[in-house]
Amino acid sequence: MNVEFNAPVETVFATLSDHEAMGQVLNAKVKRIKDGQGSVNGIGSVRRITPVPMADFEETVTAFEPNKLVEYTITKGSPLKNHLGRMVFSESNGKTQLHYTIQFEPKLPIPLSGLIVKTALEKVILGGLHKLARTYK
Repeated sequence: MNVEFNAPVETVFATLSDHEAMGQVLNAKVKRIKDGQGSVNGIGSVRRITPVPMADFEETVTAFEPNKLVEYTITKGSPLKNHLGRMVFSESNGKTQLHYTIQFEPKLPIPLSGLIVKTALEKVILGGLHKLARTYK
């Protein structure tokens, strides 16, 4: 997923690397439950996400470079395995480019379940990111 923001990378990174702010972007309940190293949202930081009531899971930040990179993986409570989310930020002419990838495998071998989850995730994430991008126009 690629999204361009009409704002400096520092501004966009500050929003998307902050757990609670990212929750607002995605319209999901997100709470930081463990602070990271060097930055509260940095490496080792854990967030609990509750997309719908009683369906929460936890993600842990595994890589964090201010204004450049955030990587995270699901560490508890998900029907997914081998998960990796990666947000790569760059700036050109005062605009931020975000390249966001999520890879995973479903735990249960149900036909098309991975495709269904991927499609739903992309719809929610892209919808939130495009909404955020419109606030910078």
